[in-house]
Amino acid sequence: MGLTRGCSKTGCKRPAVATLTYAYADRAVVLGPLATYAEPHTYDLCRDHAERMTAPRGWEVVRVGGEYSEPALAPDDLLALADAVREAGRPRAQRPPSAAGSRDSGAQRGEARGQARGQARAEAESGAVEAGRRGHLRILRDS
Repeated sequence: MGLTRGCSKTGCKRPAVATLTYAYADRAVVLGPLATYAEPHTYDLCRDHAERMTAPRGWEVVRVGGEYSEPALAPDDLLALADAVREAGRPRAQRPPSAAGSRDSGAQRGEARGQARGQARAEAESGAVEAGRRGHLRILRDS
């Protein structure tokens, strides 16, 4: 399947061609062309599942657009992806230490600490409180 998104139906290995969204207020199931980005609370469906989609009793199926075309990656997309992977894999260049460089690195560390304090102050003023961590990510909640 490669870089294409797959069907959200359990056990289906086919590529997605349509995106399904529930509009609860309107009691409607909206089915349209594959969204540019996968988003929470939407479901990507293959051609078979999109064409056979039915709604719960009392709901309406709204089909946006006509035919569902198979997603294809342009050569530019593949080249951009390859370039991004190469860039991420490159080692970071280290500056050689020098007399002027040691003073600059101290100033840079001080500046970084000042920015971190500013960010912490802004978070405290916004009312966001750290509720937990997942790896390198912080979970914030409003107080």
